[in-house]
Amino acid sequence: MKHLSYLSAEFFLLFIVLPLSFALSYPVWLKAIFALLGFLYIIYVLIRVERISFRIEKNVAWRSFLKRLLITFLAVAVITTLFVWISDASALFYVPLNKPGLYIIILLVYTILSVWPQEIIYRTFFIKRYEKLFRSKSLLIFINAIVFSLAHIFFRNTLVTILTFLGGLLFALSYLKFRSTTLVSIEHALYGNWLFTVGMGKMLAFPGMEN
Repeated sequence: MKHLSYLSAEFFLLFIVLPLSFALSYPVWLKAIFALLGFLYIIYVLIRVERISFRIEKNVAWRSFLKRLLITFLAVAVITTLFVWISDASALFYVPLNKPGLYIIILLVYTILSVWPQEIIYRTFFIKRYEKLFRSKSLLIFINAIVFSLAHIFFRNTLVTILTFLGGLLFALSYLKFRSTTLVSIEHALYGNWLFTVGMGKMLAFPGMEN
């Protein structure tokens, strides 16, 4: 099953054709079906072919992870706070301050229904299946960031494209370093929820920013 031609076709269909199709105009219900079928295929391959068990990993390097996360998060927090303050000060922390109930709901929904599936697909599956196809880790990380950004092309938003590419680089590095879906999901959720918290939700298609 891991024959090069099969893996190449699999990669092309799952990570190029399917995401690009979501940018086209056709019924949303049909897009949802395609997305669900793709996700179910990925889960099947991970469990039956790659023998991945979906459990919280033991013996992960929490201290090293948290130290790295603290440093990078502080940098991101400062930069994004300044960005929102300069570009649209009225949006700064708008949702948590004005719509706390919606804010909590969005954090939970985003973390569970968006972050975790994305990390299963773009880190756990992608790296497990295709890591050996790339000559270097740098190329693997770069391609992973490209396809992760491509997955968000349906937003038709330049800022989203840039941020997801940068996020893809960061998350791929984290996964290769710690080999933990749990840790990279925590990191992804923290950054995504922070961008919503600080006031970049409207730019990133989160609801609740209408003021």
